[in-house]
Amino acid sequence: MTRPFQISALLFDLGGVLFNISFDRAFEAWQSISRLSADEMRRAFSFDEAYQRHERGEIARREYFDHLRQALHLTGSDAEIEDGWNAIFLDEIPSTIRLVQDTRAKLPCYAFSNSNATHRAFWMAKYPSVIAAFDRVFVSSDIGLRKPEAEAFAHVAASIGARPESILFFDDTHENVLGAMAAGLHAVHVRGPEDVEQAVQAIGRRPPVV
Repeated sequence: MTRPFQISALLFDLGGVLFNISFDRAFEAWQSISRLSADEMRRAFSFDEAYQRHERGEIARREYFDHLRQALHLTGSDAEIEDGWNAIFLDEIPSTIRLVQDTRAKLPCYAFSNSNATHRAFWMAKYPSVIAAFDRVFVSSDIGLRKPEAEAFAHVAASIGARPESILFFDDTHENVLGAMAAGLHAVHVRGPEDVEQAVQAIGRRPPVV
């Protein structure tokens, strides 16, 4: 018989879990300021070291945008690049937002997003109901740590005062799920809202399926 697992807090990724994102939107927006097509930019773009440093707050917006200019042959102003950069944010996922709101009456709910300062400012304003659903939102560029680093999960666990093994984490990126598990958290790979719902309903009965 499987032993029940004890959960004292829920931790959610934002993009891909509470609201949808698509980097294709950025490439489409940048076509007017690049000699590359959207497909060519898609192939040239990567979540490289500069991207990760930007998400840890180690390099500022201007330096990262200069990196994008070089990598994607962008000729526009910072404002034009920012417009495309923020175009990735799409619609909210209402069923998951409601689930967090309802669950918060029983368990504290937190969010942890890998995000740079420019994106953070944009989604904080665009999705007020998402932000309000959580007890606290952790952002990689604020804390200087990003998923899937073990130190990032340890920092969040210590900040909320919970043991890692008592936290149930949801993320749409498998690498982050594996990182959370390596750091001692329970974790669910979110492919759709039903994965979140099933895992929350199973709390106290059986471990989540990764």
